[in-house]
Amino acid sequence: MHINISDDLKKQFHATCVMQGKKMNQVVIELIQQWLRANEISQTDSEIAKKLPPKSC
Repeated sequence: MHINISDDLKKQFHATCVMQGKKMNQVVIELIQQWLRANEISQTDSEIAKKLPPKSC
């Protein structure tokens, strides 16, 4: 996964992660998991997969 964020936001995020003793990807995963729980939908995985665009590497 690739995202575009401002340099300032990345620096602030990185510094906060370092101060918390966490890796940035660890925090991103935690945030995505929290978001998914908060936005849970009642569709099956196969129904969701059909709606997702194909993966690009």
